Amino acid sequence: MKDISIVIINYNTAKYTLECVNSVVQFTDKTLSYEIVVIDNNSKLEDIEHLQKNFPKHKDISLHRSIINTGFGGGNMFGAQFTNGKYILFLNNDAMLQNDCLSILHSYMETNPKVGVSTAQNYDEHDKHVISFDHNKGIRKLLLGRSFLEKNWSKQFPKRKKTYSEPVSVNFVNGAFMFFRREAFEKVGGFDTNIFLYFEEMDICFRMRQHGYASVLVPEAKILHYQGVSTGTSKAISKEGMISHMYVIKKNYSYAKYLFIRIYYCLSFLIKPKKWFMLGLVWRGAHLSESLKQKQEIRF
Repeated sequence: MKDISIVIINYNTAKYTLECVNSVVQFTDKTLSYEIVVIDNNSKLEDIEHLQKNFPKHKDISLHRSIINTGFGGGNMFGAQFTNGKYILFLNNDAMLQNDCLSILHSYMETNPKVGVSTAQNYDEHDKHVISFDHNKGIRKLLLGRSFLEKNWSKQFPKRKKTYSEPVSVNFVNGAFMFFRREAFEKVGGFDTNIFLYFEEMDICFRMRQHGYASVLVPEAKILHYQGVSTGTSKAISKEGMISHMYVIKKNYSYAKYLFIRIYYCLSFLIKPKKWFMLGLVWRGAHLSESLKQKQEIRF
């Protein structure tokens, strides 16, 4: 058994995937046993060919290709089957290690058995501190805003924009870097593959909390995270985020809470012309049947 397994998803961004793999090899202490599993989530032919041509030849670094784009959770669950590490790191291909994150988090998790998942401090390409965790997107957050929650309930809602020097417990960690205790990951069933993109972190951290596991930012570990490279931005992506959010709320909380949030969005979108494209989706319930997952095609 390895100390750590790293799963990285590639989707039409082979250049970043190769850089990401290299950063792991470059910064990780050679005494730590690890493996890297790269999953190509059905990229275009030219991208997978570039990845295959330049892929490192090492017994502990492997490449597997899915014949269909299964999204974030699905791709990571596909990759998890090829791992055997005591810990599993799900690492975005646009997130590059800046120090020996694996050794730092391995040591932290070994001495904190009730932590189910930890994450590194995020920095952008300009070495500017960026948000590494978030608060559950529920009624209080929608009505009062993050700043109000952070000011009045700082223990439950720690400041996201603060640069920390010591570990801090959070609602959920950034999906770009999720360092799981395998035992906790398996106990909750891993990622919910009904979710195609977004809010997987909020969902799985909620489920781990139900089993007594905490989610923690360990700021000593540092990564460079290129913002938005892995998914991009578009109206379709924005709609996907709403579908995922509504699904997670309906799944994990009361129906009354789901209904309140749905009505809130309908009313708020009415007065925001830039959000009108989302209004019909929310009015219909933002069902999984409208997810991009349903539009993926098999490509060998």
